[in-house]
Amino acid sequence: MQEIQKLWKETLNESFVQAVLSNPRTKEGILKIKVRPVERKGRLLFQCESFTKTQAFHENLDAAGAALRLEKEMENFRQLQMSVRGMEITVLVSKKGKITIRKHRQEGQVQEINRSHNRSKKYILKEGVPVPFLQDLGVMTADGRVVRTKFDKFRQINRFLEFMEDVLPRLEKGREITILDFGCGKSYLTFAMYYYLHELKQYDIRMIGLDLKEDVIAHCSTLAEKYGYEKLQFLTGDIAAYEGVSAVDMVVTLHACDTATDYALAKAIGWNAKVILSVPCCQHELNTQIRNDILSPITEYGLLKERFAALVTDGLRAKYLEYAGYDTQVLEFIDMEHTPKNILLRGIRREDKSGREKDGKKEQMQKQIRSCEAFLGVMPTLGDLLKKIEES
Repeated sequence: MQEIQKLWKETLNESFVQAVLSNPRTKEGILKIKVRPVERKGRLLFQCESFTKTQAFHENLDAAGAALRLEKEMENFRQLQMSVRGMEITVLVSKKGKITIRKHRQEGQVQEINRSHNRSKKYILKEGVPVPFLQDLGVMTADGRVVRTKFDKFRQINRFLEFMEDVLPRLEKGREITILDFGCGKSYLTFAMYYYLHELKQYDIRMIGLDLKEDVIAHCSTLAEKYGYEKLQFLTGDIAAYEGVSAVDMVVTLHACDTATDYALAKAIGWNAKVILSVPCCQHELNTQIRNDILSPITEYGLLKERFAALVTDGLRAKYLEYAGYDTQVLEFIDMEHTPKNILLRGIRREDKSGREKDGKKEQMQKQIRSCEAFLGVMPTLGDLLKKIEES
């Protein structure tokens, strides 16, 4: 691997544009890595974005650290495609370990290197294009410029729409699509979803936002009428008691507090919703239940126990979604306005399958869930709710 070691040391500098490591030798663990330069506080760093089947991880490293990391990672990859200013480089590694490096110069071409974390050219809602609800939020000026102090909000909205973009193939065109947003709050992302799907993608959608706060719902209803969003409706109500529809295509739950997330997920599963997007918040339930002497080095300290309980809660939620028939990913989201929680659960309904293989997998997942719950001494609300759905 000396050739690859030398290549990384020669290219991780001011001329580096991007790189992609692909074609892994094993189908477990990291399946692809994207590398791009970023500038933080005047320092040139290299962001390594690693993808597994269900997750994406980001790490910013200096040139030396990135070179060591990527050299090691190349032991598991058979292909590297790299761009540096004025040159394209391809590295192929055979099954026997033979390395082939091909370099192709791009004469007369000057590649733009974007080291900004903001990367506006990638945004779904673009700067310079006025969007009414973003103007009312104070995120945009009348001519479409993003207000400097609101750029984090602009990034958050666009990041969420990227998750939406990934699930578009599961939403049929040619018929009305029903979307429920449980615990919609001020509805920044509710308006963004409606605008994106209805205005930009031309979907026929009916969207319902539900929240307990009457004044917030009244304000959101006024804005929906102002924008002419005829099929965007806001209602005051409780997630657990809501029975206003019989069929739903997508359920969204953003920062629904504690077990409200579980009720929203159970509702979605009961409706056989094709897509579930959930950003959980305030996972208190299991924090009061966990009992395990082996884990006392963690659970004796309040802060550590709280964080551990939050991870256990969302891990079990993800596994319950898998058990209920959803391909589930745990993804990194941008911190919400009033909470540092940044985990998003995305569930995509699997096509119905029958046979022993399906039953065997469900039984295996159920054993995993039960073993984890027994080890920790916990009984999550979502488990009880799903049991009732199966018995009904």
